Amino acid sequence: MMANNKFIVVCTVSLTVLFSIATVSAFVEELDDTFKDTRKPDEIWLIGFYAPWCTYCKQLDPVWYEIGAELKNIGSPVNVGKVDADIHTSFAKEFRVTDYPAIKLLKDDLKYTYRGPRTKDGILEFADRVSGPLVRSLPSQQVFQNVMSRHGVLFVYVGGPSDLKEKYISVAKEMIVHTYFFSAARNILPKTVTLEDYPAVAVFKDGTYFLYDEQQDGDLTSWINRERFLNYLPIDSYTLYAMGDTDKLVVLAVVEEKTPTKESIHYKTMVKRVATEYKDFYSREFQFGHMDGNEYINGLIMEEVSMPFIIVLNMSNDGYFLPPNKVETKDQLLKFIDGVLKGRIKSQGGNGFYQRFIRMAFNTKTTLTIIFTKAPLLGIFLVFVFGFVGSTFCYVLYKTCHIVRSGMKDEEPITGEREESNQVKGPGRDKKTKKKNPAEKKAD
Repeated sequence: MMANNKFIVVCTVSLTVLFSIATVSAFVEELDDTFKDTRKPDEIWLIGFYAPWCTYCKQLDPVWYEIGAELKNIGSPVNVGKVDADIHTSFAKEFRVTDYPAIKLLKDDLKYTYRGPRTKDGILEFADRVSGPLVRSLPSQQVFQNVMSRHGVLFVYVGGPSDLKEKYISVAKEMIVHTYFFSAARNILPKTVTLEDYPAVAVFKDGTYFLYDEQQDGDLTSWINRERFLNYLPIDSYTLYAMGDTDKLVVLAVVEEKTPTKESIHYKTMVKRVATEYKDFYSREFQFGHMDGNEYINGLIMEEVSMPFIIVLNMSNDGYFLPPNKVETKDQLLKFIDGVLKGRIKSQGGNGFYQRFIRMAFNTKTTLTIIFTKAPLLGIFLVFVFGFVGSTFCYVLYKTCHIVRSGMKDEEPITGEREESNQVKGPGRDKKTKKKNPAEKKAD
C-alpha cells in the first residue's frame, strides 16, 4: 500500500511538471522561413535567434519560455518566437544576426535589436517599451510623479503640435530601444520647472532637470543619446557597450562588491561625490560609475589590475586613460580628470588591428589559464589539439612552398631574347616604352 502511494505521488508530480513545461512551451512558437509570408502586418513579435551549439543560448532558453508565459498572462500584444539560425539561415540573414543569442523585436516594418543583459526583467522591460506607443502621455501630476519614481531618466516633450514635436517623435522611433519617451502639458510639470522657451524638451534625472537647447546642444538625437544615462550608476559590460554611442568618457571605479573592503567603498563614494558636486563642470564630457570585478578591464588593458582601481574609458574606440599616480583622494581624482580633459594624460589602447590582435592573444591566454586551473586534463587536451592543427598547417604550407620552388628550378631558361632598353631614344623610341610620371621619376 505504501509503495502504491509513493508511485501515485511520483506520477502526479511528473505529470504536473510535464504539464507545466508543455503549458509554458505553448507560449513560444518555433519559427521558420515561412514566417515572412504568414505574419500579419499588425502583429508584434519578440524573436530569439539561437544556435544549438551555443552555450549562452542554452542558458537563455528556460528564461525565454518564462518571458513568453508572462507576456501572455499580462495580456501583452507581443508574440514570442524562436528561430534555429543554423537551419533557417536566410531568416537570420534578413534580421542581420551576427552573434548568438540575438534578440529582435519586429513592429510594423521596423526591426529593433536588444543589446542589454540577457535577463528576464531586462528583456520584458525592452518588450514593453518598444511594443507600446512611441511617445506616452502623462495626463496628470500624479501620473508624472509615479512614472518619475519608476524611471531614473525621463524625457518629456512639453507643448502642442510643432516642428520640435515632429523631431521628437522621429528620434523616439529610432531610440525607443534605449529609453522611454513621454509628453505632457505645461501644467503637469513640477512647479520648480521653469520654461524659457515653449514648446520644449526636458530630461529629468539626478534630482533635477535639463532643457534641450539646439544652439548649445546640437541636434536632438545626439543630445538625447548623451543624456539617457544617470550621471552616476552601476556599470556592467552591456552598459559600457551602450555608452560607446554617447561620445562621453567614462570615469570608472573598479571595485569588489561581493566582499567589499573599506577602500572599495571609499573609491565608490569618492567617484560618486565628484559626479554629484561637479556635475555642471563634467556632465557634458564624462559619465561616472562603478563596476563590480576587474575581468572586463583586465581584458581591455591586457594586464591584471588590483582593486579598487580608477580608470577613464573611451568606449567609442576601446581607448583608456590611466592615472600617473595612485588616486586616493577627491583632489587627486579631480586632477586626473582635468589631465584627461585638457590632454595632459594621453590615451592608450584603441581598436586598431594590432591592438585587437594583442587583446585576442591576451584573452586566449587568460581563458587557457582558467581552464588549466579548473580542468587541467581539458587544458592539456586543447593545447594538444591546437598544437597538432597548427603544426599540420605549417607542414602543409612548407611542403607547398617547397614544391613551388622546385618547379621553378626545373623550368628551362628562355634563351635568344634580349631585354629591351627602357631609355628614350629620341623621336624614334620604342612605342612600348612607358613614359614615367614625375612621381615615378622621384621614386627612381
